[in-house]
Amino acid sequence: MKIAELIKERYFVKVVPHRGQTVHRFEVTRRGIVGAATVIAVALFGSLGFGVVQLAHAHEQVWQLQTTTAKQRDALTTIDKQTSAIRSQLQQVEKQNQEIQQLIGAKPAKTSDRHRRGQTLASRPNHGLVTLVSRRVASLSAASAKTIEESNVLRRLTMHVLNVRHLQSLTRAKLLASIPSIDPVDGAAVVGCYCYRTSPDVEFHPGVDLAADYGSTVHASAAGTVAGAGWDGGYGNKIDIDHGNGYHTWYAHLSHMDVSVGQRVYKGQAIARVGSTGFSTGPHLHYQVMLNGSPVDPTPYLNGVPSKVLASLP
Repeated sequence: MKIAELIKERYFVKVVPHRGQTVHRFEVTRRGIVGAATVIAVALFGSLGFGVVQLAHAHEQVWQLQTTTAKQRDALTTIDKQTSAIRSQLQQVEKQNQEIQQLIGAKPAKTSDRHRRGQTLASRPNHGLVTLVSRRVASLSAASAKTIEESNVLRRLTMHVLNVRHLQSLTRAKLLASIPSIDPVDGAAVVGCYCYRTSPDVEFHPGVDLAADYGSTVHASAAGTVAGAGWDGGYGNKIDIDHGNGYHTWYAHLSHMDVSVGQRVYKGQAIARVGSTGFSTGPHLHYQVMLNGSPVDPTPYLNGVPSKVLASLP
């Protein structure tokens, strides 16, 4: 049988109701059957292909979401590490601030809980990540600002304390510089004591005589202002230095005076030359220390400030 004839073949379909009503008769050709089968096959395979494409697309979206989630988790882990490092630095700064406060005697600030570690962002659920990051950054920013503020306050307080201590140190140094504490003729031997003596005259000797060659340099034993420089009877040429703290020092029997009244002198400055003027039996320096108008033994003042005097200083 030829193909054309096969295609033109006809088929009859009868539908007989159960109770024998009118019989329905349908006529179809082989071509119609083939056409219908083709349409059904195409529709079936089309639906199947569409489903496969949709499934592949869904898998692609899932993979992209997983990749994005992994990248977000990695990014959050990096942020956690960075914030932890910054938090650690802030804690170190806070600890240093507390140590400085203790050193300068300031009241330490109460330790806050703004640096306390909580659950890391990377370990939390992925929902609300932007909110969590924003909160963490805001918290860290606030902690940083607070620490910076405390550091600035502490810096100002430290500078104030250091300035006060520096002024106290300068004041103490000035006090020490104004107290007789050196031998005016560089460690010369004491040949005349602060005592009663019978030679060359019977009297109380209110100073010490220091052995020195004629013309040797005489130095100021403390800083002060020259209150007198001239002839003074048995003292001969004498220099009187007022140290501004109740102390005066006298340098007598001088051959030459290198300072004048009202001149400011510093400790150790050359002020005169040893001589033998006035009531003197030979070249030497008569050195006398006066405290509040009365003579005191100069011997303890020849090698530094006496310990009792140091103890009385502020």
